[in-house]
Amino acid sequence: MQITRKKTRRIMVGSVPIGDGAPVAVQSMTTTDTRDIEGTLAQISALAEVGCEIIRLAVVDQEAAEAVGKIHKRSPIPVIADIHFDYHLALTVIEGGVDGVRINPGNIGSQTKIRAIVERMKDRGLPIRIGVNAGSLERDLLDLYGHPTPEAMVESAMRHVALLEKENFQDIKISLKASNVLDTIDAYRLASEKCDYPLHIGVSEAGPLLSGTVKSSVGLGYLLACGIGDTIRVSLAADPVEEVKVAWGILKSLGLRKRGVNVIACPTCGRLEIDVVGLASRVEERLAHVQETMDISILGCVVNGIGEGKEADLGIAGGQGVGIFFENGEVVKKIPSQDLEELLIAQVEKKVDMMKKAGISGLRDDQGRRVSLPMAPAEAIIAEKS
Repeated sequence: MQITRKKTRRIMVGSVPIGDGAPVAVQSMTTTDTRDIEGTLAQISALAEVGCEIIRLAVVDQEAAEAVGKIHKRSPIPVIADIHFDYHLALTVIEGGVDGVRINPGNIGSQTKIRAIVERMKDRGLPIRIGVNAGSLERDLLDLYGHPTPEAMVESAMRHVALLEKENFQDIKISLKASNVLDTIDAYRLASEKCDYPLHIGVSEAGPLLSGTVKSSVGLGYLLACGIGDTIRVSLAADPVEEVKVAWGILKSLGLRKRGVNVIACPTCGRLEIDVVGLASRVEERLAHVQETMDISILGCVVNGIGEGKEADLGIAGGQGVGIFFENGEVVKKIPSQDLEELLIAQVEKKVDMMKKAGISGLRDDQGRRVSLPMAPAEAIIAEKS
């Protein structure tokens, strides 16, 4: 299956391009008090390390608005200010330094206030995200449609768009979030048909880590497979680091982005000879810092190990006291089971070093063909680690 992405307009959020075929950008939102500058910067750094590309900050008052500029100066990734109702807060963050603002013009008040914001945004080349949420639609739309339908959400978004277009402002992206997956899908499909502004996709209030991951993966995965979506935020009642990991998982599973090590592990069965669950978790955690792309396989027995791991770049399979290490589906070495983890980690690290020296970012080219790199002898790796 080939995903054909919807053609949308291009905007820039700091150095990150959004829309018009640019890679689907991964976003998150801090859970710290924005007025806590050091705490917020620490969380932003942690999010950037796992692949967050744009961060949004809640601006609750004037002190928070003034903090945004200080955070922006030191942030490793572009910063968006999230503002509701008070246009003075928007003016403060624009003056202090920011890469974009999430604001709904219809909630700001008069067209004069909207114009004041837009003029300053234009001067600095900053975009606005219109963020519609099913839980906070206008009263007249709820009266008209009876409840927060996808049609009501899109109509709300188009109202806000019209207020900005009235000021000849078009550096816009739109989000239409509901906690119901099907309503979210329908809202984004309708919006995609009605306009060519880039879409920030997400499921609102998706839930705790497990259920929220499922809902976001189903809803956002469907939209992305349909070519809809220019930037993504997974909303979880969990550490925002997990949001970023899930977002990248969705994008990688659809072949839309590449980043880091893809760990393939068997679901285990009665033939299990090693602790696959624990081993896979440890390996994934130890290699979380790697940005270069490769597939590694961790399998519980040698019966099906080679066949099931044939498409992996590197892999291990357990045995009774002795396992196997393989590359590109070919057995390289039999190795004591207790050494499998260290061997795999070391070989991945060596591959990463080789890729950096070769100036490549992965072990496959754009057509999915393997890139040939010399292999470090397994014996030498074990000797280095012992």
